Amino acid sequence: MAISPGPAANPAPLREVMSLFATGVTVLSVGGEHIHGMTANAFTSVSLEPPSVLCSVAHSAVMHKAILTAGHFGVSIMGAGQEGLARFFADKQRPLGPPQFADVDWSPGPRTGAPLLEGSLAWLECELSEAYDVGDHSIFIGDVVGSSRGDGQDGLLFFSGGFQRAASTSR
Repeated sequence: MAISPGPAANPAPLREVMSLFATGVTVLSVGGEHIHGMTANAFTSVSLEPPSVLCSVAHSAVMHKAILTAGHFGVSIMGAGQEGLARFFADKQRPLGPPQFADVDWSPGPRTGAPLLEGSLAWLECELSEAYDVGDHSIFIGDVVGSSRGDGQDGLLFFSGGFQRAASTSR
């Protein structure tokens, strides 16, 4: 195995290597005055006690300001059949504000009002507890204040630059 150093300012080698790490796909959301949704795969659990998760969002993303302003966010964990929604919320050309949810089935989270997408595998509602700037992104730590599970079984993954299906075993 040869590890070749790359120029520190060139993100291409990191992007290539990280494409080999399979991640789940989520849609982050904020409700209210700054309603917004964004597909994210930089998401993971942090702690069970207290229950917390993290997501990483670029400083340039609309979602960055939305989370900081609202102080909370929702997470819809995408099922295998939701690739279209994941692509929609990843599209920088989609409408912003309320129009981006006009043709999407969703319900406001009971704790935060954040849009939670119908048909997802599971949902979380989080109160923002910490934010750390790292390079061109912020890492947002959210305390989980609500969660629920849907009926779906197969997950949506992102691997090798594309969406993939993660087949579940029986529950």
